[in-house]
Amino acid sequence: MEGVTVVDHPLVQHKLTLMRDKQRSTKGFRQLLNEIGMLLCYEVTRNLPMERIEIETPLTTMEGVQIAGKKLVFAPILRAGVGFLDGMLTLVPAARVAHIGLYRDPESLQAVEYYFKAPSDLADRMVLVLDPMLATANSAVAAIERLKERGAKDLRFVCLLAAPEGIERLRSAHPDVHIWTAAVDEKLNDHGYIVPGLGDAGDRMYGTR
Repeated sequence: MEGVTVVDHPLVQHKLTLMRDKQRSTKGFRQLLNEIGMLLCYEVTRNLPMERIEIETPLTTMEGVQIAGKKLVFAPILRAGVGFLDGMLTLVPAARVAHIGLYRDPESLQAVEYYFKAPSDLADRMVLVLDPMLATANSAVAAIERLKERGAKDLRFVCLLAAPEGIERLRSAHPDVHIWTAAVDEKLNDHGYIVPGLGDAGDRMYGTR
């Protein structure tokens, strides 16, 4: 599928199956989401630009490599996107964090913004937009539009599950934004939930209804 990378690593797929199980505890779900976030981050950042630098080891001087450019920005869509954050920050502890507060209107299913806070120099940074579920894609589209308004140019979207309808909507609105996901599920139901899915990721992560 153009513009979409499905991360089929065995550890990712194993953990995803555990998360889908409705008997999984809140604690277990949250821990697994954190672990998968780390694994997805590893895949999304595989082709970061590198530069050569000279360092001294305890034995000699050598030329090594490091990530070039300014630090990454992780931009979780509140609230469920925060579930990816700890795992990703474990891998990239110097990353900046933007927060995008959106909720889905239960009648229209449209995204409504209530909070936005991001670094001022987004144009110079790669931005990873985080949300476990790409369902209608209304929240993803709105979040990416907001980040672009603030100058972001290099954006990547990271999710746990995607519906074909969400992929089509996001790719149509932002064809320049590549999508990384652990799975593409069958469809959306009449309430905008991914099927077979795993339910509401935010509710399962925080133990709410």
